[in-house]
Amino acid sequence: MRSIPTITKNLLIINILAYIAYEVLKLSGININDIFGLHFFKASRFGIYQLFTYMFMHGGWAHLFFNMFALWMFGCVMENVWGPKKFLFYYIFCGVGAGIIQEISQYVSLYVILSDMPGNGLFSLLTFSDDTLAEQLNAWTTVGASGAIYAILLAFGMTFPEERIFIFPLPVPIKAKWFVIGYVAIELLSALSTSSDGVAHFAHLGGMLFGFLLIRYWQKHPDSRYGRNNGQIFFDRMRSHLTVTKGKKKDADDITRKTDWDYNADKKATEERVDMILDKIRKNGYASLTKEEKDFLFESSHKK
Repeated sequence: MRSIPTITKNLLIINILAYIAYEVLKLSGININDIFGLHFFKASRFGIYQLFTYMFMHGGWAHLFFNMFALWMFGCVMENVWGPKKFLFYYIFCGVGAGIIQEISQYVSLYVILSDMPGNGLFSLLTFSDDTLAEQLNAWTTVGASGAIYAILLAFGMTFPEERIFIFPLPVPIKAKWFVIGYVAIELLSALSTSSDGVAHFAHLGGMLFGFLLIRYWQKHPDSRYGRNNGQIFFDRMRSHLTVTKGKKKDADDITRKTDWDYNADKKATEERVDMILDKIRKNGYASLTKEEKDFLFESSHKK
């Protein structure tokens, strides 16, 4: 946890604590997902705050685990690229954007459901009110960080398009850009399919859409806070660590021993030269030293 950047770490903690609270309070008959989850804007239980809170709620352990795993895997890199403030803004912005797109998709779904009823046009539904559908509308609740997570996947693919990553169950690594394109295609096909799987595919696409627009804006208005190299360094370190844990610890130890040997050799050579210069001072005085010897002695005395 100490190597995880601040915002990513706090997002992980908040999401996990929120889910624990959901499970504990559920035993008392309190469903906080119904309070903080995102309801359809025509439902009686809708609140504007839910556009922010829904992304910290989850419906099950598997839902939470896969979202948090992706947040850890890709969020660490992107936070190092952008810095904490910019990364947090991107996360919240895309999460809210995903919620807005989900609301629009539900509005269109309601229009399709009621299209056979006279007077229910696409825009006239904005004033629609029907108590008989109150419970059904309140049941349209969206929870999960997936919209923001998909936006982070997009950001990683756009920032490191040629980076190869392993995706289960594929046996070979694929480039990040193809990974992102594949995910977009899968989500789009799933969203347009007639089957209802209970997954907010349009929210996923919405998070990626808002992420794409924001990244394009940042690319056209660059600033000094864009540190792609920082993300590359973190990614390389993480990959190096994983390589070591998979059986290449011996190579890492060899590198460490070599580094220690070089350090000790340099230290010994420096000490020997300092002794020679001090002997020269004792025999002939400080004035006998050359400028290079004086500089070397001065630098050596200030080394920690």
